Amino acid sequence: MGGNVGYQLDFSVVWDALPSLLWACLGTIGLAVSGMLLAIVIGVGGVMLRDSRFKPARWAVMAFVELIRNTPFLVQIFFIFFALPLIGLRLDPTPTAILALGINGGAYAIEIIRGGVQSIGKGQIEAGLALGLHKAQVFRLIVLKPALRAIFPSLTSQFVLLTLTTSVASAISAYELTSVAQQIESNTFRSFEVYGTITVFYLVMSWLLMRVFDQISRRYFSYPVK
Repeated sequence: MGGNVGYQLDFSVVWDALPSLLWACLGTIGLAVSGMLLAIVIGVGGVMLRDSRFKPARWAVMAFVELIRNTPFLVQIFFIFFALPLIGLRLDPTPTAILALGINGGAYAIEIIRGGVQSIGKGQIEAGLALGLHKAQVFRLIVLKPALRAIFPSLTSQFVLLTLTTSVASAISAYELTSVAQQIESNTFRSFEVYGTITVFYLVMSWLLMRVFDQISRRYFSYPVK
């Protein structure tokens, strides 16, 4: 049995829905930015607890990282959206998506940030204190920028990955590109045109984000040419 050989492409439905798709791209970026900001907060807090002297805190962070990194994101977002209401915690689709993205990205951010902090030698910190710098100055001048330089490529890659992962949020009808595309496809039955178009949209968004991050890296985190 062959496919529908009489199928004729008609991108007019995509053209008509272009404003909705473009707004949905902004929704996707909004989810990704919100999720990444939450992930960084979780990452910084997790690193502080991971390196604390309180063993239960260290164990809890390690368990959290292993749990999130070894379970599917779809299961995580379903758990938040469908299971938590059973104990009285009910969230709308978009906040659920942001929370799930933040938790998922946070598990990876903990390892990324911890690696960056550990790349700064204790001798450099001690030298800064010996020169009379305050702890805030040592953190800003000696720890922060070198650590950011070390982890920036990994953080930006994680952000791009998180942007693509937002498509999973369509499973709970959060407002983003794939969810809007599904609505358009269900109304027009133009699967090839709709999903082919958003494939290009995701590719363009990823490319633009990487170019932006590359420029930021060159301007703020590149080593000076001697």
